[in-house]
Amino acid sequence: MAVKIRLQRHGKKNFAFFHIVVADARSPRDGRYIEELGSYNPNSNPASINLNFERALAWVKVGAEPTPTVRRILSYEGVLLRHHLDGGITKGALTPEQADQKWNNWKAQRDAKIEAKKAGLKNAAIEARKAAKAEEIKVNEARAEAIAQKAAELAAKQAAEAAEAQAAAEEAAEAPAEA
Repeated sequence: MAVKIRLQRHGKKNFAFFHIVVADARSPRDGRYIEELGSYNPNSNPASINLNFERALAWVKVGAEPTPTVRRILSYEGVLLRHHLDGGITKGALTPEQADQKWNNWKAQRDAKIEAKKAGLKNAAIEARKAAKAEEIKVNEARAEAIAQKAAELAAKQAAEAAEAQAAAEEAAEAPAEA
């Protein structure tokens, strides 16, 4: 029986998430499985992966073949690296302490990368909000300037009309006096 580690689709249209399962290669994609190892949600940024590391490592060690996408997920989570390091220990190329040190260094680098990405996304969101606020302030200032200009034009027009009315009143007052 060929055993595969693969994704099982769940969710709704255009918003899928996946369960990571161990299944017989002959069973359908969303059909019967042997064991569920975790979940993968590509809809969040960064994508959220919830994986039972020990069980995934155990299945890889007994020969379960991951699909290409699951292989990338297992590599991202370090299952394949741990399997490789354990193979080096059994061959005598590494001591367990060296393997653990390599594993811890890799894990620290990966965690730092993830935190940097999260911080970058957060900073980008903050910068986008600042830019939107600055743009809004520009628009509001332009509107206020346009309103002030219209008010000044209206005041000038009213002043001109008042001057014309006064001039007409003065002419009317002078005209009977001359007659």
